[in-house]
Amino acid sequence: MAARKIRTIEELGEFGLIDHLTSGFKLQQNSTRLGVGDDAAVIDHGTFYQVVTTDLLLEGIHFDLVYTPLKHLGYKAVVVNLSDVYAMNAAPRQVTVSLGISGKFSVEALEELYEGVRLACERYRVDLVGGDTSASVTGLVISVTAIGTVRKEEVAFRSGAKRHQLICVSGDLGAAYMGLKILEREKQLHARDPEFQPDLKGYDLVLERFLKPEARVDVLLALKESGIVPGAMIDVSDGLSSDLLHICKASRCGCQIYDDRIPVAEETRKVAEEFNMEPLVAALHGGEDYELLFTVPLSDFDKVSAIPGVHILGNMTEEKEGARLVTGDGRAILLQAQGWNAFGKRE
Repeated sequence: MAARKIRTIEELGEFGLIDHLTSGFKLQQNSTRLGVGDDAAVIDHGTFYQVVTTDLLLEGIHFDLVYTPLKHLGYKAVVVNLSDVYAMNAAPRQVTVSLGISGKFSVEALEELYEGVRLACERYRVDLVGGDTSASVTGLVISVTAIGTVRKEEVAFRSGAKRHQLICVSGDLGAAYMGLKILEREKQLHARDPEFQPDLKGYDLVLERFLKPEARVDVLLALKESGIVPGAMIDVSDGLSSDLLHICKASRCGCQIYDDRIPVAEETRKVAEEFNMEPLVAALHGGEDYELLFTVPLSDFDKVSAIPGVHILGNMTEEKEGARLVTGDGRAILLQAQGWNAFGKRE
């Protein structure tokens, strides 16, 4: 008998691993409208849908306490989960926060963390309704679950995109990744010279985008006021390329976007130049922007164009046409996912 090949998790990647581990699970409850495979699970409550999502943040993987203030971390931990709720076109209502705590943390340090949690709950009008705590031997572990509600006719799945629909994104992209690059650079310089004092002046935009992101509830409100119900929607957490491909896969469509339509802030461009990096690379693959990427019918072109801060990147196409990035000289390049991979090799 041939020896069974042992596969590494890295071979499958984060989403391949999730698909592999959950593919044999059949839904048992009629109330489960959608399980694994979107920004949140969807549960039928009769007159409305309830959405539930959870995120796990690990010290050394998702955050570095050398340059991440605990208050900012608590705020961000809640906001990134609320962003998943908003990506279902839903309104968040409650969160739970669970912690794994190592012995290096004082009560005062945890108070700082929870001050950030409290500020996020107040800002987005959600209730902290529970959680759990445990000892940890590997540093700080944070798990947040967010619960929201949405009218059935307004829920936005990743699978809702249709051919010819417009592809839109809120805000600008790549800033969070460049903020991370700045912080990592200053950390390395300090490690070489303990007397070195980081100089972060002029980097306010990119640092805030990374350390203290905001969920784009304002964009959802603008869409509602304009009478637009997105076909498909996702938040840009893993990078524009990766998240757009999630929509394509779930909707069984292709896509065509144009590189000169991808929004990048001027400060992001300047920081990218410091690192001899093409700004478009940060925008396509950086991740952690938490902007909303969504599709709308072609008939909504005028309405969506009138919403401040929303950019039309291109359109959905036939699945057989694949996912394409069209350059300024008219070349169509295959769009590939090069964003965040939870199980990829670390630099």
